[in-house]
Amino acid sequence: MRTERVGFALCGSFCTHGQVLEELEKLCGAYETVLPIVSEACRTTDTRFGTAEAFLSTVERLTGHRPISSVQEAEPIGPRKLLDVLVIAPCTGNTLGKLASGITDTAVTMAAKAHLRNSRPVVVAMASNDGLSGAARNIGELLGRKNYYFVPFGQDDPEKKPSSLVADFSRIGETMQAALEGRQIQPVLLR
Repeated sequence: MRTERVGFALCGSFCTHGQVLEELEKLCGAYETVLPIVSEACRTTDTRFGTAEAFLSTVERLTGHRPISSVQEAEPIGPRKLLDVLVIAPCTGNTLGKLASGITDTAVTMAAKAHLRNSRPVVVAMASNDGLSGAARNIGELLGRKNYYFVPFGQDDPEKKPSSLVADFSRIGETMQAALEGRQIQPVLLR
């Protein structure tokens, strides 16, 4: 088991939760500490993909920790240096925009802000229907910032959703390891 302390923040791209939970389970099998953080949308929204209660229960079962779900609960991540790396998966266009603008009004954005104060890596695994439109400038902003690393991403359905971008979630672990070494894995743009 690896000893790096992993924060794993989940946002509301509900259609990708199944894939992301598979990767979370792999990380929980490889790392001693995986601390879950969830957005308000994850904590409160029932969808056709499942109930919020069932989702939170699965996250807690996999990690062995009750998810951090408020700004107040996330704030100590920085001062207490609780994490070595923070993964945000799926990272929605909304969260990308908040990170790019320095807005910290959710548990996920506060976790990132608190973690970044220690100059430690944040790994972004995006899932955004407007990645090539409204969210594009936010992606560009974060690609240029120190301590942000992206899981390789590309268009998931160019014909039906030409602006949609989604990370290759199966590469979260690989991207995380590179980020801990201060490297962005390449290519970051998938074909």
